[in-house]
Formats: sequence, structure tokens, C-alpha cells
Amino acid sequence: MTKIKLCGLTLPCDIECVNKLLPEYIGFVFSPKSKRYISPENAEKLRSILDGRITSVGVFVDENIDVIADLAKRKIIDAAQLHGNENDEYIANLRKEVDCPIIKAFRIESVADILMADNSSADYVLLDSGGGTGTVFDHSLLKGIARPYFLAGGLDSENVETAINQLAPFAVDASSSLETDGFKDKMKMTAFVNAVRKE
Repeated sequence: MTKIKLCGLTLPCDIECVNKLLPEYIGFVFSPKSKRYISPENAEKLRSILDGRITSVGVFVDENIDVIADLAKRKIIDAAQLHGNENDEYIANLRKEVDCPIIKAFRIESVADILMADNSSADYVLLDSGGGTGTVFDHSLLKGIARPYFLAGGLDSENVETAINQLAPFAVDASSSLETDGFKDKMKMTAFVNAVRKE
């Protein structure tokens, strides 16, 4: 079954909701430029009430490796998702400091981007339209990808089932489509999870 990641959680009520829905992954965004930014202190508080069956993913953009390592060692995150210009050398150096899965995000605009994702040394790749814009990229580009991937970019409860049926991604990832007025919406989160699991 396709796994689910709900990203950009910032409030205790978000955690209460996901503890009921039990997606496989949730995301804390540690990029200060993001409107979904969460401080390490607040993430630690939310992590303390997160159901232990859910994997906590830290989302970073060109972050200092020591910062990611500290969050991993403090068990605030179980995996690191990289959204900047991090290359294989950066991933190799990060691996020396953390013993957790590494997800590298790629903005998909051409076949060349698919080749880059295919050849990444990261444990997983995430394919996105870029930057939390909530828009869908051209899924026909994915025909050539040879590895499992997280599919992101404009997925919502209306289109996610079709995307899963057509593409069979390892996991689907949503953030902006789960919000109302800038905050996570329990009904939208529930509808998304139900659409993936067809409940």
C-alpha cells in the first residue's frame, strides 16, 4: 500500500489529528524562510506527543550538517529530507553524522531532473513541483524513473487516488492542500488519508 506523509505540522492539534490518522510519515519544516517553519524547541514538544508508530521527518534547505545531526541524536527527527542544493558529497558527510534515512527532494521540470533523482545516493527521493507551491508537475515525465519515490506537488483528496493508480509511488506527500487559512485542516487531512487508503 502507498505510504502517506503529511508535512508542515506546527501545532499540538496537528499531532492529535495525525495520531488518529496514523500516516507513516509526518514532516517538520526547519527552513526559516518557510511559512511552515517550526523551531527545534517546538518540534521537540510536538515529537513528545507524536504516536511512536509515525516516522518524524525533518525538512531542511542547505542546512548545516551539525544542526541536522543534533535533531537526529535528540530523537526529534527519524529521517532528514533535503530541499536545497545538497549533493552526493553533502549526503555522504551527513551519513557520517546520522544513522537515519535521507530523502532528497528534486524539482521535476524535465527528463534530466528524473535522471538526477534516479542517480541520487539518498535513501529515498521526493519528486515535487518545487517549494511548497501546491501545484502539480507533468507526471508523464515519471515514466522513466527506476526507483521508488515520494510523490509531492499539488496532491489533494480529489486527485491523489488517480495519481496512485497511474504511478504507484512509494509514498505520497501533501502539505498546502491540507490547509485552510494557513493552518492544517483536520477535515482535509482526514479526507486525504481516506482517499489514499480508499476508506
